[in-house]
Amino acid sequence: MPLVRISLKRGRPPAYRQAIAEGVYQALRDTFDVPDKDRFVTITEHDGDDFIFDRSYLGIDRSDDFIIIQLTVSNTRPREKKQALYRRIVEVLAESPGLRPEDVFINLVEVLPENWSFGLGEAQYVRG
Repeated sequence: MPLVRISLKRGRPPAYRQAIAEGVYQALRDTFDVPDKDRFVTITEHDGDDFIFDRSYLGIDRSDDFIIIQLTVSNTRPREKKQALYRRIVEVLAESPGLRPEDVFINLVEVLPENWSFGLGEAQYVRG
């Protein structure tokens, strides 16, 4: 846990996409106590006509570099950790691959720990 889904406009090189995945993982480790090797990420590229977003919603100036990061996590963390995560993701992605904070949209989806199975048909986070 967590499950990370990253969506962006098609055309970025593999190193750019990898930097985003690595940056989000680093931010999760820094703020959410995510353990080593707990990394499950999908990256989806979209043609311009299939990647629709408002360029100025809430007064934020978004560019063609806009990305959407959706994180599915267990509902075990307080608001302060969530806010720290959002800030850290933006900080790390500004460093590499050089994304502007305005172009980073984050959606956190919380689920109960029993809603995870990492394989073997077992709910690994269920005790007993």
